[in-house]
Amino acid sequence: MFLFFFIGLTAGVDAFAAVPPSQPEVDAPELARLGPCGVGVRTITLVQHDQADLIAFDPRLHVTPQADRVLTVDIWYPAAAGQGAATEDYRASLESEKPGTYAKFSIPSLSVRDARPAGGRHPLVVVSHGRRNATVLLSWLTENLASKGYVVAAIRHEDPSDVSPFWFTQPLLRRPLDIGFVADRLQNLLATEGLVDPQRTALIGYSMGGYGVLAAAGAGIDPAAAKQVPGDLLLPYVAGGPLRDTILVRNLKAVIALAPSGGGPTSLWGEQGLRGIRAPLLLIAGDRDHTIDYAHGARAFFEGATEAHRYLLTFKGAGHAIGLNNAPEAMRGKLWDLSWFEDPVWRKERIIGVNLHVITAFLDRYVKDDLTRAPYLDGLVPEASSGEWAASGVGGFDAYSTGANGITVWRGFQRNYAEGLQLLQRQARVDTGSSQ
Repeated sequence: MFLFFFIGLTAGVDAFAAVPPSQPEVDAPELARLGPCGVGVRTITLVQHDQADLIAFDPRLHVTPQADRVLTVDIWYPAAAGQGAATEDYRASLESEKPGTYAKFSIPSLSVRDARPAGGRHPLVVVSHGRRNATVLLSWLTENLASKGYVVAAIRHEDPSDVSPFWFTQPLLRRPLDIGFVADRLQNLLATEGLVDPQRTALIGYSMGGYGVLAAAGAGIDPAAAKQVPGDLLLPYVAGGPLRDTILVRNLKAVIALAPSGGGPTSLWGEQGLRGIRAPLLLIAGDRDHTIDYAHGARAFFEGATEAHRYLLTFKGAGHAIGLNNAPEAMRGKLWDLSWFEDPVWRKERIIGVNLHVITAFLDRYVKDDLTRAPYLDGLVPEASSGEWAASGVGGFDAYSTGANGITVWRGFQRNYAEGLQLLQRQARVDTGSSQ
């Protein structure tokens, strides 16, 4: 195992460290706030039998042994309030600038280990982290959504280190397979427990996880691009492949991809692949992403997914680090460590607040069928900075925009705090074909 983390009880943390990333700051838009539920967390292990073990691939014999793939899944869920238990402090590591070495850190949390569920069946959200990341690095998202009535299952993909010859091809192979397998198992397992409604499922992925959720949502992998994986192991899962249906997630209501990989001159999707996505799609990216080119990545995916009702939220001037928590104190001493988390232009707490607001509106609208969330997404001026407040005397300094009565600032944003953002929308081609 090249990247590890563990979860332990918090004790004696200082006031600054006690603020979890899932708790939005005062300048966050309206829907970013925590929901009414407490948050529980549990960890389970799933086993996918007889899987090709790419790490053990023998290039001389062109043989790939098979082995059971053991996947650990961290599950955040709505918990009953008032249980009086201690919250938890997540501990994790990320690869340092010198490959094969790791920097360790902790992340404050508001979750209670194995807390009593709040009751009722909730939508299931499966989360896939970026390459060499860990599930707890997205606790800003997992805890916040759980407080709003979602069961959020994040997969520990256990990617190989950059010192491995399979540092890229192993995640390329495993992301769609892991996501499809875990979603299928949890739809059954957690439905049997009475925790989720398997008919309401969503996928969220960051970076390499973004590639994975797009593939699991129906984007067809180009056979030529699949040749990058040794032993032709990805070929059965490409568009038209005999095993492609095994990675597709059933009952999918929404897909979210943050800074998704899979683009570039040798796109994994070819010319037609993105047309396989039918579920509503939200893409989130920075237009100065030096890891995954914006024009050939999120923007191209937005234009190519013509069969999906889709949105593209762009942070103007932001780079790739839009998907993780704000940097823990232990990761602020070296620029390499800091760059895992922080953007050179945007304050991470601000990114988190905007992301939580838009993601909440999107999931509530398309997974929970809450039509009251539509005005937070639809009919907005594309450039947030062009929005106007009708009169200076309307509302207090920190009032949220209603998006009505002459106020064109994005709904739910505060006056002067809808800057540097763009939200584009396209209808599915099978609908009206109109665009914004």
